[in-house]
Amino acid sequence: MSADTAAIAARARETGRLGIDTEFMGEGRYRPLLCLVQVVVLDEQGESDVTVLDPLDGPGFDPAPLAEVLADPAVEIVFHAGRQDVAILRRCWQTTVTNIFDTQVAAGFAGLRAQLGYEPLLNEVLGVRLQKSASFTKWDARPLSEEQVSYAREDVLHILQVAEKLQERLVGLGRLEWAVEECRFLESINDDRDLDVLLEKLPRSGGLDPSVRAVARELLAWREDTARESDRPVSGVLQDAALVEIAKRKPRSMDRLAQIRGLHEGTLRRRGKAIIEAVERGREQPGIPSEVERGPAPSADDAPLIALGEALVRTRAAEAEVAYELLAARADLQKIVVAVRDGTPDPPVRTLEGWRREVVGAELLDLLRGGRSLRVGPGRRIVASEA
Repeated sequence: MSADTAAIAARARETGRLGIDTEFMGEGRYRPLLCLVQVVVLDEQGESDVTVLDPLDGPGFDPAPLAEVLADPAVEIVFHAGRQDVAILRRCWQTTVTNIFDTQVAAGFAGLRAQLGYEPLLNEVLGVRLQKSASFTKWDARPLSEEQVSYAREDVLHILQVAEKLQERLVGLGRLEWAVEECRFLESINDDRDLDVLLEKLPRSGGLDPSVRAVARELLAWREDTARESDRPVSGVLQDAALVEIAKRKPRSMDRLAQIRGLHEGTLRRRGKAIIEAVERGREQPGIPSEVERGPAPSADDAPLIALGEALVRTRAAEAEVAYELLAARADLQKIVVAVRDGTPDPPVRTLEGWRREVVGAELLDLLRGGRSLRVGPGRRIVASEA
């Protein structure tokens, strides 16, 4: 599967578009291993030209020309549900990814379901059915079977055509710019593991004493280093619950460490000394206060207002032929309801920003402040009017 990546990159620049997908293996590893990259460009006849690239091919594979294309804003990079693909390619190919068009994101703006899978999307837009026969195979094993290679090729064979059809539909609906704006957030996606972020994700982290949080952060740093060096999941080194308990108790001896519930005997034997050393380093660090802002407590009286807001959002989503999930989540609505209830500034939620504010955000605020009312109109449709 060796290929001239420079020639593929040149063709992508000529046509202004590259379709891409990846296969990776995350099981039993610190971070997913990139095992296969499938790319597609249009040939001189406008037909899809698919190449399956093997990053595990050693010196025979040079990703540099394609890495440069991914970072080129003049070339549109087409993914489907590309969040993980972008993160892995950024890390493994040491590049940025710009000008992304994600067909799953776009489908939600084109009157299709949000989070629509690739197979049903192709069927709905192009009438194409895929044979998804090799999706859960061992992509890191070599040699790959013909079935695996065929599956990988099929995953990108039609992606440029479905992107074009979606874009035509979005232009007709006046939604293309909205979809492009929504895809832009993918450019910042990565799979970096930031210790401060990991600290806040620990169970009940925000309620821990600052000195305990300092020890927990040092244990996190040790766990990350150990998992990275051994290329295994962090949970296989030390579970979150055990890590938090160790940070609380701050053991200084193996005997005290052995008393902590949830710490496996094998972990104690192999890593007990290193854990105690990490605890000691954490003891010497200044306390880390929680920076998580705690908003006002929810009230039972909020539930009817959230339901009222959801009714308006769903109505406007249907009218705009936009998936409801793209406009708001229940957490967004709750923050808006609480802000209106308490008379505080508008919360920084997506529903009140950009195109979403135009579609429903401003009207939602007016409704919750008593400036509008809802009723059931003809055809059992919800109608909003001035109060």
